[in-house]
Amino acid sequence: MFPAGRYWFHAGRCVRALRRCPRLDPGALGVRPTARRWASSDAPKITTHYSIHPRDQDPRWEGTEMERFADQADVVVVGAGPAGLSAAIRLKQLALAEEREVRVCVVEKASQIGAHTLSGACLEPSALNELLPDWKERGAPLHTPVTEDIFSILTEKHRIPVPMLPGLPMNNHGNYIVRLGNLVRWLGEQAEELGVELYPGYAAAEVLFHEDGSVKGIATNDVGIAKDGSPKDTFERGMELHAQVTLFGEGCHGHLAKQLYRHFNLRQNCEPQTYAIGLKEVWVVRPEKWRPGRVEHSVGWPLNRNTYGGSFLYHLNEGEPLVALGFVVGLDYSNPYLSPFREFQRWKHHPFVAPTLEGGERIGYGARALNEGGVQSIPELTFPGGILIGCSPGFMNVPKIKGTHTAMKSGMLAAEDSAPSAGNSSPSSGLHVPEYAESLKASWVWKELHAVRNIRPSFHNYLGLYGGMVYTGIFYWILRGKEPWTLKHCGLDSDQLKPAKECTPIEYPRPDGKLSFDLLSSVALSGTNHEGDQPAHLTLRDDSVPVERNLAIYDGPEQRFCPAGVYEYVPTDDGAGMRLQINAQNCVHCKTCDIKDPSQNINWVVPEGSGGPAYNGM
Repeated sequence: MFPAGRYWFHAGRCVRALRRCPRLDPGALGVRPTARRWASSDAPKITTHYSIHPRDQDPRWEGTEMERFADQADVVVVGAGPAGLSAAIRLKQLALAEEREVRVCVVEKASQIGAHTLSGACLEPSALNELLPDWKERGAPLHTPVTEDIFSILTEKHRIPVPMLPGLPMNNHGNYIVRLGNLVRWLGEQAEELGVELYPGYAAAEVLFHEDGSVKGIATNDVGIAKDGSPKDTFERGMELHAQVTLFGEGCHGHLAKQLYRHFNLRQNCEPQTYAIGLKEVWVVRPEKWRPGRVEHSVGWPLNRNTYGGSFLYHLNEGEPLVALGFVVGLDYSNPYLSPFREFQRWKHHPFVAPTLEGGERIGYGARALNEGGVQSIPELTFPGGILIGCSPGFMNVPKIKGTHTAMKSGMLAAEDSAPSAGNSSPSSGLHVPEYAESLKASWVWKELHAVRNIRPSFHNYLGLYGGMVYTGIFYWILRGKEPWTLKHCGLDSDQLKPAKECTPIEYPRPDGKLSFDLLSSVALSGTNHEGDQPAHLTLRDDSVPVERNLAIYDGPEQRFCPAGVYEYVPTDDGAGMRLQINAQNCVHCKTCDIKDPSQNINWVVPEGSGGPAYNGM
């Protein structure tokens, strides 16, 4: 019904492919010789991205055509994850029921739907049951119902079993172990069957505004920019997608959501968000160690009692003996020497974990940040022209370690509240849908999150993990979260690191290549790739801060909290000091650096569309 936009997207991709020619990688620092002449003489330029160095102040951009093609939709969805696709499906379901046309466009930065999706994942099917009640008949990839639930407290050499009582948030009766990327890809197929337009490989890079300040839509990223920030011969502007309402479902710590928080002051009445990093591997194990349907969780070793985190190990039933395992570390930790990746590798050597993996083969790796702030950290959700959905504002149920079902439901509610006006509002002003926030607060999502609101912040006590478990046992299992108070978090995760001189370095064992592995061989399993000749999308507001502050005070923590080896401190060319090297091609888009950087100097922006990991059912 609306072919012009679809043809433009795909024609543009073909033209770029024909015009692009290979270039020589200019070196580890990522700066071509021309850029060194342009850069300051006293320090090498690290950041060349136009968000830091505006193009209208760069003579190399004079005369470059900067006009963008614009297309109009009724609803634009940013992010083809569980929330975004659920919203798109629900919008088309409602439009078909009312026999009217609603154009819904979904833009996704991954090259394929689901390729950037990573989660445990143990899925609670409540939202899926509501969205597509016949999902079994449609062939949804939910093959492994949970048959066994195990929870443990680990010491260095032993395991303390914890009974999984009915009513505890970690009880998984009725849930399914899934590979979330496969489920997302299937949701994309359902959306396309209903007429949703999906545009993978196009990253939303900019929020557009009407003259009255309301959101007008988004612009996709420009392509054909060299590492030094200059235009290539193949340079092309991105496309503008305008809509009456734009749903932002970018996932945790979204690039555009950060812009919206500032523009509309959406976080003025909530607590700061707090996060964790989740690292995951997929293994093929020996058949005799395979227990399809078993779900295992643990807390304790190798983390100390004051570092929030834990593990999961799920046995899938997908035709071969697969297990998905992972480790989660709260990003409010204080020791700058802690490495979440190396804690994960160390955990696999525990006597309770190692026997499952011995003799097996690791076939997948990835990492992603998680929202852990709960209901007290949810920002304002609506503003003129836009709505926040899914993990972008943060609807994860932390003690359940589940957010897919709540994300999907938030997208469905956003669709239901925006659908009646879609196609009827003025093109000169964005549609405001304040009803969405009220619908969400009246739904089971808010009830669920409110009941567990105090569990995560209860770990901030002298006893740490153990005090939090006692609080959970008393106030959640007995009172179901009905205590008349709401605990607070400790502030921004970036403010929690102590200076290196106040902390003890952590000595991690060398990887053995059988159970534990080095960082770069792990990143290779993620399929991560970016166009080499483009500005680093890990931008620095001030290129001098990493050495002068992060290295000097915190001993360069970005070297350790990044799960992909993006950041390295290396000697300067003259050997007189150190400099930060950014290996942007390694980035798995986890956003941890943007969150945990103690100087808040790193700003993650989208790279050229289709860059990033290529997860296969993670």
